[in-house]
Amino acid sequence: MELTPEILEACYRAGAFPMADGYGRIEFYRCDPRSVLEFQDLHVSRSLGRVIRKGTYEVRVDEDFEGVVRACADREETWISAEIVRAYVRLHRAGKAHSVEAYRGDELVGGLYGVSLGGAFMGESMFSRMRDASKVCLVHLVGRLKERGFTLLDCQIHNDHLGRLGAKEIPEAEYLKRLESALRLDRTFV
Repeated sequence: MELTPEILEACYRAGAFPMADGYGRIEFYRCDPRSVLEFQDLHVSRSLGRVIRKGTYEVRVDEDFEGVVRACADREETWISAEIVRAYVRLHRAGKAHSVEAYRGDELVGGLYGVSLGGAFMGESMFSRMRDASKVCLVHLVGRLKERGFTLLDCQIHNDHLGRLGAKEIPEAEYLKRLESALRLDRTFV
């Protein structure tokens, strides 16, 4: 069965997310606990704050969505298969997946992408080719979500990197309640 934008959207609305295994087979996952980033808990270190104030990177939104997804997949081990790339690009064209990108000149040097439904943004992956580029994108993302009235930033599976940025784990039952509430909101990412 082909991974379609409709299947992806239904998956997110149910609190799940897709990942491909090493053979390209796609499975859907939910995790308990779930990692979320409360906007007020975003940790911006002094050095990251300096990078942002200096304007080291130009931040753009949705300029090269496919490039961001492909860059996120460009690592030794990845859950982002060719089918996942195609499905998210189609979801982006439908206005439900977005990227935040960091540029030095015209070179894409960092970014992140995720899915926007109602007042929820489900972060999928990020990459950095230059120091702090993806972190700058995350700070921009949080600011954008706050100013547009979003209430949930889902980070899915917790890791040390996300923890240092302020993400925390909550029980899946709490996540699903917050997701249900966020999905009822009428918000736009762009």
